[in-house]
Amino acid sequence: MKPKDFKERRALQLWEEGQAYHLTGDIERALDLYDQSLAVYPTAEAHTFRGWALSGQGRLDEAIAECLSAIDVDPSMGNPYNDIGSYLMTLEREDEAIVWLERAKEAQRYEARHFPCMNLGRIYATKGWSLRAIHEFEEALEHLPGDPRCMAAIEKLRSQIQ
Repeated sequence: MKPKDFKERRALQLWEEGQAYHLTGDIERALDLYDQSLAVYPTAEAHTFRGWALSGQGRLDEAIAECLSAIDVDPSMGNPYNDIGSYLMTLEREDEAIVWLERAKEAQRYEARHFPCMNLGRIYATKGWSLRAIHEFEEALEHLPGDPRCMAAIEKLRSQIQ
């Protein structure tokens, strides 16, 4: 095993441990483990999840910076693009968010493709662009069939157009 492979594997183990603490609400322990992971070997995963943890503390500028670091490490990973878009939405910077959410939709490595579609749908609905919003929620349903949030949003938007 090459030293890089060992370091990367250890970094991913620390990231997974951090993720477990994160999901139980122990953000400080999670941040510590994400920091340890990044010290061993920088991964897009650790940067992205560190950003998510920081966002939970209201530290959105730092969260965005972590996502940008994640993109520098692995531009093919979709999560940080969506997360930047989400943080910009929280900051009421929707026009900036659109660009990042579109990039998330195009990312090569992304399992949760419904999230950027749903976020774009929310933005477009807020702007009064109902048809564009419906299109995004329908696209989200292609990735997450039967999602009740998307179905409800589409129904509400369609009723507003008629």
